Amino acid sequence: MSEPAILAARDLHKAFASPAGPIRVLRGVNLEVGRGEMTAVVGASGSGKTTLLQVLGTLDAPDRGELFFAGRRLTGLAESELADHRNANIGFIFQFHHLLPEFTALENVMMPGLIAGRSRKEMRSRALDLLAQVELSHRSEHRSGELSGGEQQRVALARALIMEPALLLADEPTGNLDSASGGRVFDLLRELSRTRSLAVVMVTHNMELASAMDRVLTLSDGLLARSRPLFPEP
Repeated sequence: MSEPAILAARDLHKAFASPAGPIRVLRGVNLEVGRGEMTAVVGASGSGKTTLLQVLGTLDAPDRGELFFAGRRLTGLAESELADHRNANIGFIFQFHHLLPEFTALENVMMPGLIAGRSRKEMRSRALDLLAQVELSHRSEHRSGELSGGEQQRVALARALIMEPALLLADEPTGNLDSASGGRVFDLLRELSRTRSLAVVMVTHNMELASAMDRVLTLSDGLLARSRPLFPEP
């Protein structure tokens, strides 16, 4: 029997109220993501990409449809159960790093584990290992304001991985960086996906980065579809 997809969405619908009537953002989205698979989601601004990511990460609930994680049905679970699920299974990284300025890079990376009640010794060891993987061991005791934009985003990536999630949801993680820093963050994501069997769903406008992922899906008119080849066949 084959292993269930790490993430599966079935017929997701989502609408928002407006003075002119409901705005239907998701109109029946279906998606399956396997372990270690990197999926890019592209589409026009305002097409609902961030809304989709929030629903997939259980930060928002669909109006209709079902969501599964490793075969477990998430739809209908209590918020406390969903919070436990997010903390244990999902890492989030956004365009803006959202680091806590009063803490060091090391403390920022440790924070999710400390909030979950893990020991400081365990979290410190794991955070130092992650900072080494993102090539920031030498910056571990620096506060976020002392780091460059690319360094801050790599700290945010390490923080997203501290609980050893099976799924990483990334919303324009390189959108606020120069091309060199953005490429470095993406290369780290790809390496970690391969070495940890980490599934990645990334919303991006960067078609060059999207083309380097396992598949590219376009969100348009509330539906997901596989994109045509980004570059013509030779």
